[in-house]
Formats: sequence, structure tokens, C-alpha cells
Amino acid sequence: MDPKLQRQLGELIITALPTLFLFFFIYFYLRRFFFSKIVRVLDERRQATSGTRKAADESLKRAEAKAAEYEEKLRAARSGIYKDQEEQRKKWRDEQAAALAEAREKTDRRIKEAKASLDVETAAAKASLAAQSDALAEQISKSILAGRMN
Repeated sequence: MDPKLQRQLGELIITALPTLFLFFFIYFYLRRFFFSKIVRVLDERRQATSGTRKAADESLKRAEAKAAEYEEKLRAARSGIYKDQEEQRKKWRDEQAAALAEAREKTDRRIKEAKASLDVETAAAKASLAAQSDALAEQISKSILAGRMN
């Protein structure tokens, strides 16, 4: 290598050493006093964020549990309402059946009364017809006998 070039290279290294030392000094200084605080703040922020995220997840789970409980209570209430409605319908059907049985009983009683009345009227009509037929037969026989006698 050329001695002139070696000498220039040596001068360049000597003039660059203060810059190199300054660079390393600033690097370590910033790393120790500035970046360490930033890293610590970022870690705290990450922990706070993850804590908040965990709290949000727990809150979401509680909300889902409450929603499920609400749905269950709503389902139970609907079931109760349907049961009450069915009981009311059964009560109405029973009342209708009782009213229908009573109406049939009244109708059967009226039919029996009408049949009894008709039987009485029929018997009276038969007795009346029998009496009339006897009177009519006697009258006819008198008329035939009176006609023969003439």
C-alpha cells in the first residue's frame, strides 16, 4: 500500500474518532435515559391495555350471562303465560261442556214432558174416541133399527 494513502487513512481515522466516540456516547446515553423510560411507559401501557382488555372480556362474559339469564326468565314467563292460557281454555271448555250438558238435560226433560203430555192427550183422545165411537155405534144401531122398523 502506498505510504501517502496510509497516512491519509490514519488521519481520517484520527479525525473520525471523536465523532465515533460522540456517536457511541449519545447512543448509550439515549438508551439509558430516554429509551428505557419509553420502554417502561410502553410496557405500562401494554399492561394497562391488556388489563382493560381483560376487564372488557370479563364484562362481556357477565353481559352474556345476564342476557342468557334474561332469556331464560323470558322463556319461563312465556311458558307460564302459555300454561295460564291453556288452563283458561280448559276452564272455558269445561264450562261449555257443563252448559251443553245442562242444555241437553233441559231438552231431554222437555222432550220427556212433551211425550208424557202427548201420551196423556193420546190416552184422553183414545178415551174420547172410544166414548164417541160407543155413542156413535149406539146411534148408528138405533138408526139402523129405527130404519128397519119403519
